[in-house]
Amino acid sequence: MDLDERPAYAHRRTDGPGAGCLTVAVRIPVRVVVLLLVLPVRLVWDALVATARGLDRIALRPLGRACAWLYTSVLTPVARGLARAVGGPATAVWQWVVVPVVRYGAVVPAVWIHRYLLTPLGQGIRRLYETLLTPLGRGCAGLLTVLGRGGVRLLTALAYGGVRLLMLLVVTPVTWGYRRILAPVGREVRAALAVAWRVAGYLSRAFWRALGLVAWQLVGRPARWTYRRVCTPLGHWTRDRVWAPARAAGAVAGRAARDALRWTAETVRRARRDVWGALTGVPEGPWPVEPPEHRARTLGSTTIVPGVAPVPETSPHSVGRVRDPR
Repeated sequence: MDLDERPAYAHRRTDGPGAGCLTVAVRIPVRVVVLLLVLPVRLVWDALVATARGLDRIALRPLGRACAWLYTSVLTPVARGLARAVGGPATAVWQWVVVPVVRYGAVVPAVWIHRYLLTPLGQGIRRLYETLLTPLGRGCAGLLTVLGRGGVRLLTALAYGGVRLLMLLVVTPVTWGYRRILAPVGREVRAALAVAWRVAGYLSRAFWRALGLVAWQLVGRPARWTYRRVCTPLGHWTRDRVWAPARAAGAVAGRAARDALRWTAETVRRARRDVWGALTGVPEGPWPVEPPEHRARTLGSTTIVPGVAPVPETSPHSVGRVRDPR
């Protein structure tokens, strides 16, 4: 809301026929006092509104969705299953047990009592009313009417005099005090409350913005500078100088460990075959041996790997099977 904007009630005239020196004397002190009283309330109100909005967005809406899902996906199918399971037995119990008990235990006795007991009693009471109570009531009514007319006239005269006296002694002074004192003070208090609420709103927004700026300068900006200037370069250095070499060394060690395990497994496998042949006496046949792997040259290239003797360029199929030297 801009400073130039005012509510509709702000343009009404508060200096009516009852305004005067009392209005001018009351206006400014009342507005100052009301502003001092309303400002803490407005600060607390803005904080509560922000908290309620955050709570609604973070907790209440997810909780409502979870409850709706629980009701739709769990409680409704369970209730339907229970209704289907209990509906048949409940209907049978109602038709064959409850209805006969209610009918023969309550309805039939009530009908008999009404027909053979209450109806004759009511007819006797009606005849007594028509033959005795009605004439007596008419006579009493006539007497009360005569007495009532005189009493009403007397009460009317007393009431008229009392009202006139009350008007002169109470109503007229109260009306004058309300029009000349209470109405101007009330209008000024209402206008002061409106102005104080708007001014407190401006002060509250300025206070919370200043508090947020101070928090940003004291916490947010140092945290951002630390993240950008310290944590990010340190993380990059750790990634490039520590983690990458460690990862490469781990990969090399893993490949060496896998080669060692493969060689150990092959050695154990050969030892087991030798022991089995020695125990069973089965002559060992020639075991096919894979041609040794050389890295003297790459496939389809003449590049020589340094430190490795070149292998003769022969077909792998020309390599014979190696027999046991024994």
